[in-house]
Amino acid sequence: MAGSEASCVLGIDLGTTSVKAALLVGTGRGHVVAASCSRETQAHTSSLEAGPQGMEQNVQRIITALNECLAALPQQQLQRVSHIGISGQMHGIVFWKRDQGCRWTECGTSPTFEPEEVSHLVTWQDGRCSPAFLASLPPPQSHISLATGFGCATVYWYLKNSPDFLKCYDAAGTIHDYVVAMLCDLKKPLMSIQNAASWGYFNAKTKSWNTDVLKKSGFPLHLLPEVGDPGSIAGRTICAWHGIPKGTEVGIALGDFQCSVYSCLTERTDAVLNISTSAQLTISMPPGFQPPETPDPSSAVTYFPYFNGDYLAVAASLNGGNVLATFVDMVSQWMEELGLQVQDSAIYAKIIKAALAQDDSKLLIRPTIFGERHVPEQLASVTSIAVSELSLGHVTRALCRGIVENLCSMLPVQRLMETGVSRILGSGSALARNEVLRQEVERIFPFPVVYGKDVDAAVGAAMVMFHRK
Repeated sequence: MAGSEASCVLGIDLGTTSVKAALLVGTGRGHVVAASCSRETQAHTSSLEAGPQGMEQNVQRIITALNECLAALPQQQLQRVSHIGISGQMHGIVFWKRDQGCRWTECGTSPTFEPEEVSHLVTWQDGRCSPAFLASLPPPQSHISLATGFGCATVYWYLKNSPDFLKCYDAAGTIHDYVVAMLCDLKKPLMSIQNAASWGYFNAKTKSWNTDVLKKSGFPLHLLPEVGDPGSIAGRTICAWHGIPKGTEVGIALGDFQCSVYSCLTERTDAVLNISTSAQLTISMPPGFQPPETPDPSSAVTYFPYFNGDYLAVAASLNGGNVLATFVDMVSQWMEELGLQVQDSAIYAKIIKAALAQDDSKLLIRPTIFGERHVPEQLASVTSIAVSELSLGHVTRALCRGIVENLCSMLPVQRLMETGVSRILGSGSALARNEVLRQEVERIFPFPVVYGKDVDAAVGAAMVMFHRK
C-alpha cells in the first residue's frame, strides 16, 4: 500500500487543551504516520450557572481548532482518506438540537461544519457536583464510582438547578460524539462503551444504561445516546469534509486514554504512563477479566473498558500537566502584579531550564490541587521547605517529581512488579514536552521507559480504524 496512491486513515483527538490530527499510511510492515498537526483550542470559558466550580469550554472554538488542524494537513493525502477515527476527552457532556446541531458551509475549496444550536461543553474537570450532591443521587448499577464531571451527574445537576436549560436540547454526548454525529448526520447520537462507562450509570457487562434507576429519579432518558462497541462504524460522512471524500466511514467515538494506550501497548507486560492535562498509569488485565459489580469508592484504581471486551486497570489522576499550567499561570500573575509582562510560553521554557540545572531537591510537593476522585477533599501541600530549596529550579523539580509520585502512590511499583510489568511506555503531550517529568519518571520507576509522541491519542484512534480495513 506504500506510495503516492496509498489510502490513508485519519485520526483525530479532541483533547482538553488542544486538537490533534494524524494521517496514517499503510506499508508492507504495518503503518507509518505520514503527517500530523496540533492546535491549541483556548476554549475555556466561564460558567454562568455553576460559577467558579464550573469548568466549561466553548464548542465553537474547539471546532475552529479542528478546522485549522485539518486545513494544515496535506490536501492530497486528505483526498485519499478511507476511514476516520475520533477520540476525545472522556466524562464530559455537550447538549445540542438534533436537526440544528450544525450548519455546513463552504470553507476554501471544501465544505466544513460550524456549531449552531449547541451548549458549552461541561468538561471532566467540572466541580459543580459536590460530594453532598453526589450522595443525594440514586446509587448507580456500575463498577465505576460516580464523580463530579461525569455526564450523567451533570444532567442531574441541571435537573435540580436549571431544569429549563435541559428543555432547550434533545441530544447529548461527549464532544467527540458530537463531531461524529455532525459528520454522519446521526439522528440519535451513538456512543462507545468506553465513553458510556465514563458518564456513570452504565453497566459495562450488559452494555446498557441503568434505565430503571434513572427513570425512577426523573432523569431525561431521551438524552442518553445509543451505545455501540469501540471499533465499530458509526456512519459515513455526508459531505466532502476538508477534501475527505463524501461517504468516508467514521468510527464510533473513542476514549482518548484508551487510544493513547492503543497507540503503544503491544505486550501485557507493559505499563502505560500517560501525562497530558491529567495523568494515568495503567496495566492490562488478563483476558476474560470482569470488574467487581460494585466499586470501592476509596480505591485509587478504576477498571476502564478497553477493546474486544478487555479491561485496563487505571490509576486516573486529576493532576497532571494542568498542575504545571496552573503553576505557570501563578508565576505569570505574580509578575503582572509586579508590573512585568512575560508570555506563559516563555515562563514555561525558563522553569524547565531552571529545573534541568537543579537535578535534585529535598522540597516535597503534594501537587493535588484538583483533588482526586477517590479523595476529592485532598488538596495540595508543600513541606520540607528550607532556605536552600526556594529557587525556581528546586520548586519546578519538586513539582514534577510530585506529579509522578502521586500517580505512583495510586498504583504502586510493588503492584506493577507483582503483575509482571517489565517496561513503562510513556505517552501524552506533557511527558513529550517536559524533560524534567521524563527524568522523574526514570528516577521513580525501576523499569526501562520508552516514550511516544504528543499525538498518541490521534494515532491510536487512526490505528483502531486502520485495523478494521
